[in-house]
Amino acid sequence: MTFMERNQDTEVVPGVLWGRPEWIPSPAFWAALASQATEASHGFVNPSATLHEEVGFCLLGGYGVTAEMNLAFFEVLRDAGVFVPEAGSPAHQIEKMLNTPANVDGKMRRFRFPRQKATRLEVALTRLDVLRPPLRDPLALRSVLLDIPGIGPKTASWIVRNLLGSDEVAILDIHVVRAGKIMGLFSERDRLPRDYSSMEKRFLDFCKAIEVKASLLDAIIWGEMRKMRHTCDA
Repeated sequence: MTFMERNQDTEVVPGVLWGRPEWIPSPAFWAALASQATEASHGFVNPSATLHEEVGFCLLGGYGVTAEMNLAFFEVLRDAGVFVPEAGSPAHQIEKMLNTPANVDGKMRRFRFPRQKATRLEVALTRLDVLRPPLRDPLALRSVLLDIPGIGPKTASWIVRNLLGSDEVAILDIHVVRAGKIMGLFSERDRLPRDYSSMEKRFLDFCKAIEVKASLLDAIIWGEMRKMRHTCDA
């Protein structure tokens, strides 16, 4: 039986029904999208990226920072050599660059929270030079990253997924959590970061049940839920 032939009332994981491909955001909907997607089409793994670059990129992201702004200012810092291992860039220099407007989708924009992000970047990049984390074990790498101030489970998982394309971790951001709650995968009582481990396990089990790589599915959900939010806000 192919995934499209499943009965809509089949439980894929406890409490979550398969649904139909046109029901948004049912498991059948996500599986249908995934069947037409590739990791290359979602572009989250850059084979030439270094650990320092991925840590920098992911630390720049987060609440109040759009994906477009994240990328624009990451490129500014990368081109200035901020992410070169053992080169070191003091926080005040990074803050100055983040305070200088950059081209974000054709508009000159200022970065949000420049001082906070600059401090976290200086600390994280300096720690990476000392720690030299393992790069072949996704879970061990995430564990080391979690010891760096400013890096929580979502950011650490994001770094690991981007760097290694790993399916052993999940990036539980606001979009994935919102889709999970609508489907019944997560409950209204679930809270991040308190329940990250249990929610991640449920998400990874869900990915296996619908036969979609976790590293691909969280990227698809992120993109679709982000588009839906923008449509609703319009």
